[in-house]
Amino acid sequence: MPVIKHHEQRVGIFIDTQNMYHSARDLFNARVNFGRLVEEVVAERRLVRAVAYVIRTATGEEKPFFDALKHAGIETREKDLQIFMGGGKKADWDVGLVIDAIRIAPLLDVVIIVSGDGDFVPLVEYLKYHGRQVEVAAFRGTTATKLVEAADSFTDLAELASEILIGGPSSSSAPARTAPRGRKPASAADREPITDF
Repeated sequence: MPVIKHHEQRVGIFIDTQNMYHSARDLFNARVNFGRLVEEVVAERRLVRAVAYVIRTATGEEKPFFDALKHAGIETREKDLQIFMGGGKKADWDVGLVIDAIRIAPLLDVVIIVSGDGDFVPLVEYLKYHGRQVEVAAFRGTTATKLVEAADSFTDLAELASEILIGGPSSSSAPARTAPRGRKPASAADREPITDF
């Protein structure tokens, strides 16, 4: 069932930056223009907040990327990369994104989750139960099927490739690679933080 989108709807966007970065790189060998992404998914509605969840490294080489997000009007929530004794790394914001979405949802009509991570299914269900329209925007090739099914609507960002990708193929081109069918996308903890932009 198509969702209703009208210019008076108050929209909040919560961006799993690591998920989008790695999906665009793995599928298209490209980077995401997050400012354009926000414009596309807002679809001329009233943007209340756009928040990107990002990871800081010790070197700080990602700072220009964070500055570009802020320049595009996207708030950043920053967290340090955790490095464990054995060399393992943890770089995810799932809990922070969930808490923010629940906290800000009373001010919104529409919550847009920009991620393909199936861990957000309970959040989608919770927000829908509380009367919010929940949209998910991600690259279908790296999006959990259960997340697509749970959302009120799903926007396949691969269809917007020519508008939102930098350095990759146009939307009419095939992806550089596709994720194996049925494979869960790698969690944020399995990925390196964004340092090239």
